[in-house]
Amino acid sequence: MTPPAIPANETERLSTLRALLLLDTPPEERFDRIVQFAAQEFDVPIALISLVDENRQWFKSRVGLDACETSREVSFCGHALNMTTPLVIEDALLDERFSDNPLVTGQPLIRFYAGAPLTLPSGLVMGTLCLIDTRPRTLDAIDLGILGSLRALVVEELVARSATAQGGA
Repeated sequence: MTPPAIPANETERLSTLRALLLLDTPPEERFDRIVQFAAQEFDVPIALISLVDENRQWFKSRVGLDACETSREVSFCGHALNMTTPLVIEDALLDERFSDNPLVTGQPLIRFYAGAPLTLPSGLVMGTLCLIDTRPRTLDAIDLGILGSLRALVVEELVARSATAQGGA
């Protein structure tokens, strides 16, 4: 298993993540609707909005997974923090970075993963909108376009919620 690399802008990224005032907050319909739609649209058993802090990935919204967080060290989403395009793992058992990952070898038995980085207007990545399946899959250009549009909606909601939480309009 290859642990995710720490982004070069990690200090600024974590400061911005904390300023969003989202970590460990209750579910919100604005995020839950997007995740529910993503799970249905892509016919996947698990869809998440994942925010990655120093030690964990915490799920602001989730479908199909009881856990509210996992260790950053084993996270797939941690790998997407350094990307500008979605991270797509068609079969985790065939990818040396993930084949012996406990989330692959044990529950939830991840085989397919697609994580679209949640990049704020500042360029900092807070986490991902991700799709997970227990069977290998592929995404075509249309699928990637839909995932990108859903990611954009999540980012809009993150920015709007942050402005509201910090006393903006």
